[in-house]
Amino acid sequence: MEETPGRLTLVATPIGNLGDLSPRVIETLTAADAWLVEDSRISGKLAMHLGLRKPMWVLNDHTTEDKVARYAQEIARGQHVALLTDGGAPAVSDPGAHLADLCHDSGVIVDAIPGPSAPTLAITLSGFYAQRYAFLGFLPRKPGPMKKEFEPFRDSAYTLVAFESQFRIADLLTAAADVLGDRRYAICREMTKAFQQVFRARLPHIPTEAEVPRKGEFTIVFEGKRRSDAD
Repeated sequence: MEETPGRLTLVATPIGNLGDLSPRVIETLTAADAWLVEDSRISGKLAMHLGLRKPMWVLNDHTTEDKVARYAQEIARGQHVALLTDGGAPAVSDPGAHLADLCHDSGVIVDAIPGPSAPTLAITLSGFYAQRYAFLGFLPRKPGPMKKEFEPFRDSAYTLVAFESQFRIADLLTAAADVLGDRRYAICREMTKAFQQVFRARLPHIPTEAEVPRKGEFTIVFEGKRRSDAD
């Protein structure tokens, strides 16, 4: 009998609203032999929602290089594995990229099912022109290194997108203001969920708790420097 080639499918999952599950996502998650997940408790809720029982292998920031290599070897033996994160597109600001790289190198078929993406949705909601943009992910926690990340964009027209904890929003906005100057920004909070909020203002303004509750998940969009700002 001819062996079935291994396959890794990167699956974008809802960032909050399970109504965003596409038919292709459901079909792929149902057909997969196993799921590679960031947190089995969170992905377990998705499996329960779909009425599925699947083996779950954990792949997150704490997974060792050897373990990732073993996953790649297991897939190469003929497994069809779906890679998903707690929400959004896998391998974007995510250790799944390393696994996908290993699978490509070993001749494994690598596919992806598009879907929800927090950076893309935040740019869409911001209303800012973003022909070009840069995704910064989570920036360093300390002010100095954080400012250093912003430095290359001091005079750039690139729109910037960053993730941040609810507890460090003020630190992020302060660092951005120190480097980028007077610039519009949008805080996109709890996107696709019941209490979704888009708050727009200009640096260096930092919203109060009443303006933006420090609860939920945050994606921040900084508008690129416009020609009128440079004149």
